[in-house]
Amino acid sequence: MNYLFIHQTVPGQYLHLIRHLALDPANRVYCIGQRVGVPIPGVETLLYAVDGALSPAAAGVGVEMDRAIRVGAAVADACRQLRDQYRFEPAIVIGHSGWGETLFVKDVFPGAPLLSYFEFYYHRHGADIGFDPEYASDFADPARLRVRNGVILMSADAADWGNTPTQWQCSLFPPELRQRITVLHEGVDTDALKPDPSACFDWPALGLQLKAEDEVVTYAARNLEPYRGFHSFMRAVPHIMRRRPRAQVVVVGGDEVSYGTPAAPGMTYREQLLAEIDGQYDPRRLHMLPALDHTRFRHLLQISSAHVYLTYPFILSWSFIEAMAAGCAIVGSSTPPVMEVMDDEVSGLAVDFFDAEQIADRVVTLLSDQALARRLRRAARQTAVRRYDLKRKILPRWIKLLQDLQRGHRPATGH
Repeated sequence: MNYLFIHQTVPGQYLHLIRHLALDPANRVYCIGQRVGVPIPGVETLLYAVDGALSPAAAGVGVEMDRAIRVGAAVADACRQLRDQYRFEPAIVIGHSGWGETLFVKDVFPGAPLLSYFEFYYHRHGADIGFDPEYASDFADPARLRVRNGVILMSADAADWGNTPTQWQCSLFPPELRQRITVLHEGVDTDALKPDPSACFDWPALGLQLKAEDEVVTYAARNLEPYRGFHSFMRAVPHIMRRRPRAQVVVVGGDEVSYGTPAAPGMTYREQLLAEIDGQYDPRRLHMLPALDHTRFRHLLQISSAHVYLTYPFILSWSFIEAMAAGCAIVGSSTPPVMEVMDDEVSGLAVDFFDAEQIADRVVTLLSDQALARRLRRAARQTAVRRYDLKRKILPRWIKLLQDLQRGHRPATGH
């Protein structure tokens, strides 16, 4: 079977699915993208480039549409190259719709069903925009927001079906589009990500070596930024350290901005928040680390005494489900993406996203009440296995979805 995946950073959300399909020698798997994030054996990748110059007419709200059209055209050119030079005709195309990549795919491969990943539909109220009064959104202009959604709607019109990972994300889309979206998460390998009381996390550059018997508070995000509650967590650190003099705090993440607006000119959010709490915390017990490879990240989760996950009403991070699979005792923001997965006082403790003192109080509760922490850990792990187990739950659903589309059947929506 011939499969074509499209994502600007290959393999993107399709890592597990592509790996699974590539293991079958009867399959031929191609990817199209701008760069390769994780190489996968047996997968051939064709890279495309987009002209960086905006058209003269693309000003203000026109930027979003101009960029999407140029991206879509570049992907279409790559598809033609696959068809004409590589003699590759996909049985199905699976791609991310967010940047315009899937806009013109059906014009090149009209006979192949197109499954588009619909990640987020923007709203002026009730989701990420306007949620945090401290930080303005770069989509505060409603006209620009409408154009951004327009790209998604054009992509939906060009697709045969869609998928999105959570019920809450699905609920953001217009009702007529929701009827063509299957809710299906990417899944977590719960065989690899599981509790391990013998785990050890070390960071030689800092002389750091931590084990499960140590008191370790963890926070992790791809990048340290407001969308993932970095500011709220850092403001909680002095309270945690004052009440727990043995606690070690480990913060993992980069200094770029994945979502939202940059920090003050010439600063990163890391620098900004460290300056804000300067003199209020013990720097010997706060360990700021860059992004970790997956093995080290797994070890960190396994030795965590309390793991804090905060997010705007936005896309749920993979790391949250991974923390549950690893059996972390979790403090999570009471925002819709988190509460769809975590039950307060059952599989984690919910907190007000903005309340640093409450965040600290919940962390201290987990550190001081081991019986509660053990109960929450077990329930978190059970939730991850029951709902997001990659091999036994998620991959079979993905394969069924692809088969339904290939056979012309209407897939189940799951909502």
